[in-house]
Amino acid sequence: MINFKKVFLKDRNNKLAYYVKTILKSVLPYPYCRWRKDRLIRYYDKLDKAYIQSRVDYYNKLDTITSLSADAIAVKDYKIPDKIRVYYFDSIEYLRYFDRHFKFEIIPGDVIHVPSCPAIVKSRPIHGDNVNSVLLNLDKARHFNFIRDDIPFEKKKNLLVGRSGFSQPHRARFFDMYAQHPLCDIKKAARKSDPDFLSIPQHLNYKFILALEGNDVATNLKWIMSSNSIAVMPMPTYETWFMEGTLIPDYHFICIKHDYSDLEEKLNYYIEHPAEALRIVENAHSYVDQFKDKKQEDIISLLVLEKYFKFTDQDKV
Repeated sequence: MINFKKVFLKDRNNKLAYYVKTILKSVLPYPYCRWRKDRLIRYYDKLDKAYIQSRVDYYNKLDTITSLSADAIAVKDYKIPDKIRVYYFDSIEYLRYFDRHFKFEIIPGDVIHVPSCPAIVKSRPIHGDNVNSVLLNLDKARHFNFIRDDIPFEKKKNLLVGRSGFSQPHRARFFDMYAQHPLCDIKKAARKSDPDFLSIPQHLNYKFILALEGNDVATNLKWIMSSNSIAVMPMPTYETWFMEGTLIPDYHFICIKHDYSDLEEKLNYYIEHPAEALRIVENAHSYVDQFKDKKQEDIISLLVLEKYFKFTDQDKV
C-alpha cells in the first residue's frame, strides 16, 4: 500500500495541504468555534495545568494593563493581506475564537525588535525587556517541521554539514573559517538548483548539522532536534514558539562560541565521546515531544491570546 503522507509530505510540511486546511478553518462559522473551544476546555482538564500556564506566561509576559498602538485592528476587520499570508492564516486560526470587536496588533516577518506596544509576533529577542513581544506560532508550515530519521547516530558521518547562502555577515564569517576544514562539509547552496544543494534526508547522513541564526532564529533547528543528528550552534539570541531561550547548551545541542573558535574542539570531543552525544540526541527528542500534542498547542495558543486581550484592557471572552 502506498504511504501517501510519506510520498507527498516527504521531509517538509506540505504548503498546498497547509493552505487548503487553513483556508477551510478561517471560514468556519462562529457556533463551530464555540463548540470546538468547549471540547478543548474539556481536554484541558486532563492536562498538567501548571505546565500549560508556564508556557502561556513564557509566550505572553504581560502583567499590567497596557494600551495598544494606533495600528491595532479589530478581529472583524482583519483581512487576508497581499503578502506573507501565512501570518494571517496562522493567527486567524485562534483569533476567530474571540469577540470580533477585540483589537490586536500583529507584526509579520522576522521580528528582531521589541514593539513599543503589545503586539503578536513570530520572533523576539531573548534578552532584555521583551514583554511587548507576544509570541504565537506563526509561519509554522516553514518553521515547525519535525521529521522521522531512521539512521542511527552511530551510523552517520563524523562531519558537520551546513548548506546556506552564507550571505549574512555572521554566516559569511563561519563559511570563511570552516569551508575547507576536514571536519566540515560546508557549501554555499540555498536553492535546489544549486550544484551542492542537499535535501533534509541528505543532511541526515551526518552526525552534526549547522544551525546558525539567520535574520532571526535558525529555521532548521526544529527538524534537526527531531532527527538523530545534533544541532551545532552558538547560544541563540532570538526565540519563537519553540522557546529557544530555554534550550540548554551541550544538553539539547552542541554549543559553540559566538566567534566559532572552539568548533573543532567541540566536534572532536563528541566524536570521541559518543555516549554523551547520544544523550544530547535523546534530550533533543524529549524537548521536541512537548510540541506534538495538537490539542495542547491549540489550548496554549488560545490562552496566550486570552491573556493578551485581558492585559490590553478588553472584556473577557
